[in-house]
Amino acid sequence: IVMLKVIEIAFCGYAVTDFARARKFYEGVLGLKPTKVKDFPPDSHWAEYDIGPGTLSIGSAPGWTPSPDGCSVTLEVEDFDAAIAHLRANGVKFRMEPFPTPVCRMAMIFDPDGNTICIHKRNAK
Repeated sequence: IVMLKVIEIAFCGYAVTDFARARKFYEGVLGLKPTKVKDFPPDSHWAEYDIGPGTLSIGSAPGWTPSPDGCSVTLEVEDFDAAIAHLRANGVKFRMEPFPTPVCRMAMIFDPDGNTICIHKRNAK
């Protein structure tokens, strides 16, 4: 029997409708640094942001549409309160206001296309 053996997550990808606007948000507001940017003429685009051992990607391509209820990435932040203040100062829309759990604090935000992103901070052990 052949078994599927997953060894890592290659990347998580978000569909975007305006690639330049999306890059401005992911790079300017979220502070991510692109590790790969590629255009695929006539109307597809791709960017990758390596974060630790994983990669977050954004792209636009015919037939690939944004969704607030699709896959979502959770970004671990160094200072949760400062991150939330920064997002509010930049006019980012919140899907779920910050809330605590027994193991973390988190909030859900929208990117400019309505995709959901989780902002997260693990509690100290």
